[in-house]
Amino acid sequence: MAQQTTPQSPRPAPGRSYDSKSAWAAGGTMFAAVLLLVDGILGVIKGIAGIAKDDVYARQGAYVFKFDVAAWGWIHLLLGIVLIVVGAGLLKGSLWARTTGVVLAAFSVIINFMWLPYTPIWAIVSIAIAVFVIWALCNDGTRAGTRPA
Repeated sequence: MAQQTTPQSPRPAPGRSYDSKSAWAAGGTMFAAVLLLVDGILGVIKGIAGIAKDDVYARQGAYVFKFDVAAWGWIHLLLGIVLIVVGAGLLKGSLWARTTGVVLAAFSVIINFMWLPYTPIWAIVSIAIAVFVIWALCNDGTRAGTRPA
């Protein structure tokens, strides 16, 4: 007599999952890559504005992290260029870009917190972008070294 088997649900392909949480995180990783590119471009624009016209941003009187606006411009320009490179690496699925992205996003939060009195809204937007990037890159459910599903 033939043995009855119960049907089983299909198994996901290796490296993939049917879990909606990991799908959200994988989509978040791609979104984080685009956000890093956008934040990098915004950083380059902030940097160029600070370097080219030293009077674009308001000067602060007694601020603890008071630098010359041109110095802040160079900081934002260099950070922006590196964020663009890391964002492009994330779009290609590079593991080095994921780890570097988390570190640079954390550094971006610190820099933009220090930049807060100069342009509060722009700094808060950059901080929010960086916090989402950190969350998305740390919560991706795929295996290390593979592209998001």
